[in-house]
Amino acid sequence: MRRVSVFGATGSVGQNTLDLIAREPGAFQVVALTGGRNVAQLARDAVRLKAEVAVTAFDDMLDPLREALAGSGIEAQAGAAAVAEAAERPADWVMSAIVGAAGLAPGLRALEQGATLALANKETLVCAGALVQATAERSGGRILPVDSEHSAVFQALTGENIEAVDRIVLTASGGAFRDWPLEALANATPEQASNHPNWDMGQRITIDSASMFNKALEVIETREFFGVDPDRIEVVIHPESLIHALVGFSDGAMMAHVGAPDMRHAIGYALNWPERRPLPVKRLDLAAVGAMTFRAPDEVRYPALRLAREVMARGGLSGAVFNAAKEAALDGFLDGRIGFTAMAEVVEEVLGRLDRQSGLIDAAMTLDNVTQTDHLARVCAREVMAERAG
Repeated sequence: MRRVSVFGATGSVGQNTLDLIAREPGAFQVVALTGGRNVAQLARDAVRLKAEVAVTAFDDMLDPLREALAGSGIEAQAGAAAVAEAAERPADWVMSAIVGAAGLAPGLRALEQGATLALANKETLVCAGALVQATAERSGGRILPVDSEHSAVFQALTGENIEAVDRIVLTASGGAFRDWPLEALANATPEQASNHPNWDMGQRITIDSASMFNKALEVIETREFFGVDPDRIEVVIHPESLIHALVGFSDGAMMAHVGAPDMRHAIGYALNWPERRPLPVKRLDLAAVGAMTFRAPDEVRYPALRLAREVMARGGLSGAVFNAAKEAALDGFLDGRIGFTAMAEVVEEVLGRLDRQSGLIDAAMTLDNVTQTDHLARVCAREVMAERAG
């Protein structure tokens, strides 16, 4: 029986992970489940799957979590430190599905224990790729990708020599605004940006899809995960979301991963790796699909892609700056402080300002330095947004 933990259990990736775990009773022993303010769901899942501990990231939710778990014998904890401590509990396989930079510390803790880290948290490699990879190598831990795109690349590379890879092509749906007139984007609302045409995801990830910031993070993550040169990483708009990524080889051949837009494909692959097991996902009828379409992304519409390439060229801790500024700008958009298109403008301004601060981005990549850089970038982003407000 494998010991597993799920961090970010109440989000869409976490819920899909628990769905697969619950379908194989007796195969898994659940160690820790963590979540946010939805402690009712967290408690229900902890009881259903007989978890050892349930942790909410918010200190003020500890009493409601304890009440929901009363009589179950399941331990209840709260706070960021408790989340990180839960990652230190012995587990064979850990799902990292916490949204944002908050997923970095528990992911590192899990790797330090030698666990297999199923990584759905893009920010972990974007903010601290070299640190994370070094931690895994030192401890004997393993990182498996759970983003649908990176799982697709990982699967296409099975049995292949990375030196033979000519290019990696990440597909993108284009998000909620892929067909909107450019002039209308500035007035787009959070509600409109939260309506993804293909995928069922959380609000923040869905808005990141509309702005293409999620794909920008994935481009950086691809470089960190697979070690390919940035100029070999491409993005193509694929509205049907049926091809999740393609790998092109030096002989001109391309391998594509094709499947219905269901996160349980990638989650199940990571959960069962190195085996393939039956999964409760839709089987494609290619004749019914009929056709698939592709087009190049417009970097005027999606400036995040350009910024990602600038971050990769700059290196150092600029990935941490990029992600933190993006998260702060998204907060500003959700709060009504800035418009949709202003998010990229804020991120670009923060990158420029912090790049000019001597030694900051070039500091050694340690968890403390990444955390400090993340904090400074958020402060800077708030300053930029306040200046824009007048």
